[in-house]
Amino acid sequence: MSGVNAWTRSRERMRLFPELLAQCAAEATAYGKCVTATTVGKQELKKDLCLKEFEALKTCFTTAAKKAGK
Repeated sequence: MSGVNAWTRSRERMRLFPELLAQCAAEATAYGKCVTATTVGKQELKKDLCLKEFEALKTCFTTAAKKAGK
């Protein structure tokens, strides 16, 4: 059954998440600070306000995941 394999892969990715987050701590911190700064008070987060930081975090996660998969 292909459903079992999908769940297995998903669980494996979730197990790796803390390790990937640790490898991308600087990028995650920068993104978090941007989100916090742009949502001061009751302001809502708007699309693309932290795009640069998000892209850096996404790139870091992708690179770290590729390394972990080897």
